[in-house]
Amino acid sequence: MEGVDHLNVAVDDLAVCYPFYRDTLGLTVDRPPADFHGEHAMFSVGDTTFTLVESGRADGWTAADLDHPLDKAHVAFETDRDRYETLVDRLDDQFPKQGPYDWGETEGFYFLDPDGNLLEVVTREPPTDTERTLLTHDDV
Repeated sequence: MEGVDHLNVAVDDLAVCYPFYRDTLGLTVDRPPADFHGEHAMFSVGDTTFTLVESGRADGWTAADLDHPLDKAHVAFETDRDRYETLVDRLDDQFPKQGPYDWGETEGFYFLDPDGNLLEVVTREPPTDTERTLLTHDDV
C-alpha cells in the first residue's frame, strides 16, 4: 500500500451534509452533487479524495448513544490553529467528552456532522490559550 486514495462517508441527507463539509469544514469541492447521476459529492483534502454518498445507510446513532468519541470510527481532518479554534467554538457542546484532547503531537476535538457521522479536527500548532484544560486518553 502506498497511501489512501479516497474515503467515502455514507450520509442520509446530502442536501444538508454537502454545505456543512463545503462551508463549515472548508473542504475543496472537486465535483458537486450536480455532477453525479447518483447522490454524491466529491472533495479534496490534501492529496486525498473525500466523497459523501447519500445511501440511506448512515449509522443512525445519536450523540446520546456516545459514551466517548473513541467508541466510534471517525475521520480526522488536520488544520491550522485558527481554523481549529473556530471549529471548536462553533461545534462545542454536542456531546460529553468532545475535547479538546492532548494527543501528544496534536490537539484534537470531536464533533458530529449534520447526519451524525463522527469527525475529528486536529492541529499540530501549539495552543494560544494556555488556560484551556485538555483532556487526555486517560479521560476515556
